[in-house]
Amino acid sequence: MTTFRTPVPASRLPKVGTTIFTVMSALAAERGAVNLGQGFPDFEGDPALVDAVTQAMRDGHNQYPPMTGVPLLRQAVSDKIATLYGRRYDAATEVTITAGATQAIITAILAVVGPGDEVIVLEPSYDSYVPNIELAGGTVVRVALKAETFRPDFEAIAAAISPRTRAIIVNTPHNPSATIWRADDLDRLAEILRPTDALLIADEVYEHMVYDGEAHASASAHPELAARAFVISSFGKTFHVTGWKIGTVAAPAPLSAEFRKVHQFNVFTVNTPMQHGLARYLADPAPYLGLPAFYQRKRKLFREGLAGTRFRLLPSEGSYFQVVDYSAISDLGEADFCRWLTTQIGVAAIPLSAFYDDGRNQGLARFCYAKQDATLHTALERLSRL
Repeated sequence: MTTFRTPVPASRLPKVGTTIFTVMSALAAERGAVNLGQGFPDFEGDPALVDAVTQAMRDGHNQYPPMTGVPLLRQAVSDKIATLYGRRYDAATEVTITAGATQAIITAILAVVGPGDEVIVLEPSYDSYVPNIELAGGTVVRVALKAETFRPDFEAIAAAISPRTRAIIVNTPHNPSATIWRADDLDRLAEILRPTDALLIADEVYEHMVYDGEAHASASAHPELAARAFVISSFGKTFHVTGWKIGTVAAPAPLSAEFRKVHQFNVFTVNTPMQHGLARYLADPAPYLGLPAFYQRKRKLFREGLAGTRFRLLPSEGSYFQVVDYSAISDLGEADFCRWLTTQIGVAAIPLSAFYDDGRNQGLARFCYAKQDATLHTALERLSRL
């Protein structure tokens, strides 16, 4: 039998391997652990939304939609942003429907970043940002959020700006730290960016998960930043249907035009019946307006359940994550501690070190409380041993 050689190309992402999320989820499944690591709900979305999508299929919405998204849905997104944040994006030229927020992020980066361009990334950061920038040929400039508080270090951000700075990525509410930016933070960022042509990629997928009466500080609500921003959101996160992979990008027409040039070739368009179903579902704002109370109750259940353990709880201002300091429990590094927690205690978490390029250990782990109450109670019963 003749064996033929398979050419092995030079890797475009030589430092990328299997993500910690995949590793910990597999370990949790192998050991029968409660998976509070990966950030997705273990409960279903609203049956009314499923019915709306099913009806769209029966109504014949099963062929390609427009490349930019179903007009009814783009208009619904424009209306929602105008109501919540006071900025009216033109549905025809400034709103694009994407195959999830992750696709939106890489498309925005590929649209505006090229070789020699620098992009500022605030660490700890969501794991797709850096590979996206590298695939575009750009240079990653890392700026750490402040230790312990995870607040933006504006002096460090200002120092990182150079003539080659093409963009900065800001994620609020923040994954993994669960902190939020506030209006004065956006003011400070605008002041820093004002003399530059740097763009803002605003990752706002947890926009409807902000607690304790705080308002989400959207770049859309800040006219100066909105003029230079791609604002990204996620229906999957908002409506508990992460597997549907549908997101949105709102941006001024010149930026949207560049975004769509890439979008039409890396995705072209997004599945039709779900777009029609979402357009119908968005007519009622109650589901997303009620989301803060929904998750704040779960946050309360989880935090109160951990109060009797030796974990020290950091604030959870937004998203559906809870970061804990485990230094009173173990001196293991973060990755080793999370493996131990999974195998010996039966609860999976994610090490914060996975969100830093240098893998720094601060004795911190991240839990996800977007779970059924029964799942959280089982996890808390096991964690009570600590």
